[in-house]
Amino acid sequence: MPLRGSSRAIPSKNLRRLAGRPLFAWSLEAAVESGCFDEIYVSTDSSEIGSAVEREFSSSVRVIGRPAETATDTASTESVMLDFQERVAFDVLCLIQATSPLTRAEDFRRAKQRFADEGADSLLTAVESKRFFWTRDASPVNYDPANRPRRQQFRGLLMENGAFYFTRAATLRTCRARLGGKIAIHHMPDETGVEVDEPLDWLVAEHLVRERTRRSGRLAAQGGEGR
Repeated sequence: MPLRGSSRAIPSKNLRRLAGRPLFAWSLEAAVESGCFDEIYVSTDSSEIGSAVEREFSSSVRVIGRPAETATDTASTESVMLDFQERVAFDVLCLIQATSPLTRAEDFRRAKQRFADEGADSLLTAVESKRFFWTRDASPVNYDPANRPRRQQFRGLLMENGAFYFTRAATLRTCRARLGGKIAIHHMPDETGVEVDEPLDWLVAEHLVRERTRRSGRLAAQGGEGR
């Protein structure tokens, strides 16, 4: 998980508390609970973030320094991945993004199984979108306006939700990108299409996280009463 200390749209975004916890803690906890990974790392240019990660996860997550040139506003996430590859040996790297706090442990497990079953070189996560898309020059992208389909009959498209990605070491080295070779897709629930990049995203994500937490607590309580 790459975590920058600075953020323009939402200041100190990665440390800011969403539903009572730092933003990074939600998806990072899901990764830890999934049991999918031999090692989990956070790459950060911020000592404050590093300390917060260590407080939240103690020995289950390792913190490594992130070079300044990979933490600028214009630096690509791939630059962090390639730097990591220079320092840590791996067969498959999972890039986890803190901006997707609705990621569940089960998503990692199912994605890992799909990745293996399909013999994929890389994997992305996505949600279904049944919206009609147009280019800026007013050309339809995914439907015929003269034969507008009913929503129930429209297959739509898959939209990347940016929750996490799997990339084989050889694929990252050759393509210098998170996706390449044979690509698999793990489908996630509609609400996980929210990525926390803007203030409005924060409000929506916090509401969804609180609602999921409330439902989980209620179900746990109901289960306890039934034993």
